[in-house]
This record gives sequence, C-alpha cells and structure tokens, in this order.
Amino acid sequence: MCRTRPPRLAKGLRPHPRRWADERGSASVEMVVVLPALFVLMFLGVQAALYYHARSVAIAAATQGATAAALENGTLADGLATAGGFVADAGGDDVLTSVTAWGDRSATTATVWVEGNALSVLPGWAPTVRQSASIPVERITAP
Repeated sequence: MCRTRPPRLAKGLRPHPRRWADERGSASVEMVVVLPALFVLMFLGVQAALYYHARSVAIAAATQGATAAALENGTLADGLATAGGFVADAGGDDVLTSVTAWGDRSATTATVWVEGNALSVLPGWAPTVRQSASIPVERITAP
C-alpha cells in the first residue's frame, strides 16, 4: 500500500477550504449588481457637468448682454443681441438649447436674463437654466 503525504505548504498557508468551491460565479453576480450602480454614478457626473457648463454660459451671456446694454450709448436691443451672440459663440445648441433672452434698461440699471435648456443624457428630460445680470448704466456726471 502506497501512502502519499499531503503537499507541504509554505509556513502560515492553508489549503483552500472546500466551501469556496460553492462560491463559483459569485464575481459575475457581484458585477451584475455593481455595474448598474457605477453607470448611474457616471451618468449623474456627466449630467452635473453639462448643467454646470450650461449655467456658466448663461450667466456669462447675461453679463455680456447687460454690459452692452449699460454702455452710455447702448440700448436694450444691443444687450440682447450681444447675449444671443455670446451663446452662439460658446457652442449654441451644443451647450444651451431653446435660448431666449430678455431684459430691461432704466435710467440707472441694465438687466438681461438668459434662459435655455441644458443638454441631458436622459432622453426627454431637459433641465432649465435661467440666469440674469444687472449692471449700472454709464452716465456722465458733472464734477
């Protein structure tokens, strides 16, 4: 009768327990649970970036429009044209869709509002972005 000795393992190591054989395929199940959560986090990050960029473009367009309208010889029409041109130069429909600009110019203040929809990674959903800027109107004063 030939008896074989169990293989010698390095110090501190043990053979794999038998119960690990029952856990075959558990990595696949874990990936089925984890991957959708990772995709949701990724899409939320992309959506947040798209919204923040659209908001930044809208506030910059409103500021440029209010600055143009607040010039000494500026008009509200100049401000609105400047705001629309800024959005077009910043990417137009690739950044902010359905853009509308409106404003008000009094003797002391020029205000321009810019509103549009940010791009979305979810079909059928378009978050609205609305920003405004007010600037004092330039005027000549006597010393």
